[in-house]
Amino acid sequence: MNRLFVFAGALALVHSTLVAQTDTSKVTINWDKQLIVSKTTATLQLVENPMVRPNSPIHKNTFKALKELGADYVRYVPWFPYPKMAVAELEPPTATKTYWDFTYLDSTMAALMEATKGHSTVINFSTTPAWMWKTAKPVKYPDDPYGLGWDYNQGTELRDTTMKELAGYFARLFSWYTKGGFTDELGVYHKSGHYYDIPYWEVLNEPDLEHHIPVQLYTKMYDAIVGELKKISSQTKFIGLSLAYIREPEYFEYFLNPNNHKPGIQPEGISYHHYSRPSWPQQTIENYQYTFFEQAESFLDKLRYIESIRKRLAPQVFTTINEIGVILRSPRESGPIPDDYWNLAGAMYAYIFLELIKLGIEVAGESQLVGYPTQFPDVSMMNWENGNPNARYWVLRLLKENFGAGDILVNTSCKGKSGYVIAQAIKTKQGKKVLLINKHNTPQQVLLPQANNRIIKQVDVDTRENPPAQTTITGNLVTLKPFSVAVVEIKD
Repeated sequence: MNRLFVFAGALALVHSTLVAQTDTSKVTINWDKQLIVSKTTATLQLVENPMVRPNSPIHKNTFKALKELGADYVRYVPWFPYPKMAVAELEPPTATKTYWDFTYLDSTMAALMEATKGHSTVINFSTTPAWMWKTAKPVKYPDDPYGLGWDYNQGTELRDTTMKELAGYFARLFSWYTKGGFTDELGVYHKSGHYYDIPYWEVLNEPDLEHHIPVQLYTKMYDAIVGELKKISSQTKFIGLSLAYIREPEYFEYFLNPNNHKPGIQPEGISYHHYSRPSWPQQTIENYQYTFFEQAESFLDKLRYIESIRKRLAPQVFTTINEIGVILRSPRESGPIPDDYWNLAGAMYAYIFLELIKLGIEVAGESQLVGYPTQFPDVSMMNWENGNPNARYWVLRLLKENFGAGDILVNTSCKGKSGYVIAQAIKTKQGKKVLLINKHNTPQQVLLPQANNRIIKQVDVDTRENPPAQTTITGNLVTLKPFSVAVVEIKD
């Protein structure tokens, strides 16, 4: 029986390859039939880790790439595997001493703010001090700031159930970066000299995983933190949830219900994440191309359901999907990553970005700018060995530079036997454009409508770590290389 399944699978693969090689997808566009006005911005997240630090060999290139991207809603997350780079008060205050230390927090924050100057950021100091949680014994952390502490997030109950301790920590942290300093628990003033504008602050990260926080407790934590931070900056908007998975609709039902919040505290934005993953360890890129897009479709189905909850309970709340990517294996595992994988992951992000436009989602954040072995290398947008942006970065930049809020999607059909090509015509501020995505690892032919003066920009398996290739289109037939993401500009 197993041999029959293997044989059938092999036949299916041969068939799909033959279809892909001979099929031509025909694109039809009605520029006069408007579908939706986009509210969506393409952006990314930066996660604090040793490879983005000032002494990293790729630090300069990383922040150069971030600056040149010029994106809004850039999400910055110092997080728990590196406690000294994520937590400003690693020890509880005593009657005579406090332990505030921003030595390892300030430098990456400064680099981020410089690289994103003129653009909005979403700041998420996601890790709470471990001593604020009830644990059997004090939680240890590495003395080396670059040492990994995967077990730092311990405890499921806060030791101070009034939330004053928790809210006070974040209020002082927020003041350090926005008000030039703060007064600590003993009345001593600490001067920072920082007066950053923080338009968006996200409250915690993946509480469904980190400390396994139930929604009722999370909502109380959100209200306590936001209540204090609003006193410091009434203009800052706050984003809640930041869920790793869409498993429990109750999280959304409860959090988005205004009756479950303190008077004067209402959700302003929500966030959640999606990562496609191999279905089994032995999968190869031949299988990835189906698995990743199938899981993306499943995520989009769940997103539509969550959107129905949001619109019913809190239609004023905006949504950011601020971690979109692929995870091949756990960060502690290592293994080769195929060269074409980066293009496949980029094509999947482009597809999700397009679908988020159609669903009216405000932010599509690709994850993440820098990863490397032991730190989710498969989600990196930079080559951690040479500091070059990879295909995932160039896909994001291609989308960001060509499409944005205010664009108009028009009626578009793309008909081909394989179904591997996605096409969408969009009226932009710069003119008419067509987004094309090849979901398959074989070249795909696309027949475009008649037009003059067209150029095509493509990120594909040949461009690799280089900017998109640009060529002038002659005739109506174009070839998309494997996993290509392309933009056709119509100049007439």
